[in-house]
Amino acid sequence: MNVPNILTIARIVLSPVVLLVYMMIFPGHYLVATVLYFIAGMTDFFDGKIARKQDIITNFGKFTDPLADKMLTSAVYLALISNGYCNVWIFFIILLREFGVSSIRLVASSQGVVIPANMWGKVKTFTMMMFTGFIFLLLSLQNDFHVLSYEFPLETIASVLLWITALLTAISGITYIREGMKVIDFSK
Repeated sequence: MNVPNILTIARIVLSPVVLLVYMMIFPGHYLVATVLYFIAGMTDFFDGKIARKQDIITNFGKFTDPLADKMLTSAVYLALISNGYCNVWIFFIILLREFGVSSIRLVASSQGVVIPANMWGKVKTFTMMMFTGFIFLLLSLQNDFHVLSYEFPLETIASVLLWITALLTAISGITYIREGMKVIDFSK
């Protein structure tokens, strides 16, 4: 087991922990969830960087890295849905894209074709991580540190940021579907 794969597994393990800590009620729970989320997010940055630098890209990593990303982002969106900071339709759009892209990649892979990550997928992932992390931080500032008043429009800010992410997610999904349509043989 190499370091990038260990980091990917750490992200998988941290995903339910972030959700659990977010939903537990104790002083500072939003801060702890935010810190754990940022640590998990950093494993995503470092696993790919190390794998490319040391040329230790494995089939395990190719499969589990995007899976770990999906697990982490799903945990965070479920957390935000649990107390009204995320509309369920946003999460549905994200799930629809993830299942659709994964299906297209699986079909393409079975035909010996690789559909690589594109710019839209990377923008979607970066935006998703940054916006949800920012919302977590604002929640911590409001509820753990009482820096932001309860009149602060946190729900509105969260809604706008998450709908932007949903839009980018939809665009990303459409680009993957278009690429898949070009390279998949649907007669098989």
